[in-house]
Amino acid sequence: MTENQSPVLVEFDNGIAFVTLNRPEKRNAMNPALNARMLEVLDELEGDERCGVLVLRGAGQSWSAGMDLKEYFRDNDDKPRNATLKARRQSGGWWSRLMYFEKPTIAMVNGWCFGGAFTPLVSCDLAIAAEEANFGLSEINWGILPGGNVTRAVAEVMRHRDALYYIMTGELFGGRKAAEMGLVNEAVPLAELETRVRKICAGLLEKNPVTLKAAKDTYKRVRDLPWDLADDYIYAKLEQMLFLDKTKGRDEGLKQFLDDKTYQPGLGAYKRSR
Repeated sequence: MTENQSPVLVEFDNGIAFVTLNRPEKRNAMNPALNARMLEVLDELEGDERCGVLVLRGAGQSWSAGMDLKEYFRDNDDKPRNATLKARRQSGGWWSRLMYFEKPTIAMVNGWCFGGAFTPLVSCDLAIAAEEANFGLSEINWGILPGGNVTRAVAEVMRHRDALYYIMTGELFGGRKAAEMGLVNEAVPLAELETRVRKICAGLLEKNPVTLKAAKDTYKRVRDLPWDLADDYIYAKLEQMLFLDKTKGRDEGLKQFLDDKTYQPGLGAYKRSR
C-alpha cells in the first residue's frame, strides 16, 4: 500500500500535525482499516515532538460520512455475534483515545459530516467548520438509531431540542447552524477554513503544553462532578501539573508578571523558554 492509498495521512507543519482521513471515494467513511490505523496514528503522535497540535481533517469534499455501513453492518450480518462486538470495540477505540489525547486537537470540518463521524468530532477539543459543510444524523431514515455513542456525543454539546429535532427528522444542516447549536465552535467560509484553524493552532502552540493538557482534561473530568469532588480533583490536577512541568512555567509566568512587568494577562501567553 502506497502512502496515498493509506486510509490515514499525516503531515507536519510548524508544530501542527495534519491528520487526514483518506477515503475520499467513500466520503472518508470509517472502515476497519481506517479505525485501526487511526489508533496507531494517535499512539505515534502522542510522543512525537513535531506534533504540538493535532488537526483532524478529511480528504476531498468530505470530513467523514460516518461508519462504512457495508463493512461494519452488511458484511457482519451473517457472522457470529462476536464479530459484531469486535467491530463495535474497534470503531470506538480511536475516538475515545482522541478525547483525552495528550495534545490539543481540532476538528477541521471541510465537508460532509454524518452519523458516526459525530463521535470523533465531539472528541476533539475544538471544532471549526466550513459554512458550506453539511451535517446530518440520517440514521432514522434507514430504520436504525445513531449508534456507536453518537447520541451521547450529540447530547454532550448540542441543545436538547436541537438534538432531538435532528435525530428525529434526519434533516441536514450547515456549518452556521452547527455553530449556533454548539456542535462546532464556529463556522467560516471554506476558503478561509485552513487559515482560521492555523491561527488557532498558533495561539495554542504559544501555551505551556503541560498546563494546556491539565486544563482541558480538568474541564472534561469535573463538569459532571459534585462541587466538592470537583474542587478536590482540580487541586490534585494542579499539583500534578506543577510536578510534571519541568520548565517551571508557573514560576516563570509569575516572575514575568509580578517582578519583570513584561507580561500582561489578556495579551497572549507568557514567554516560555523553549
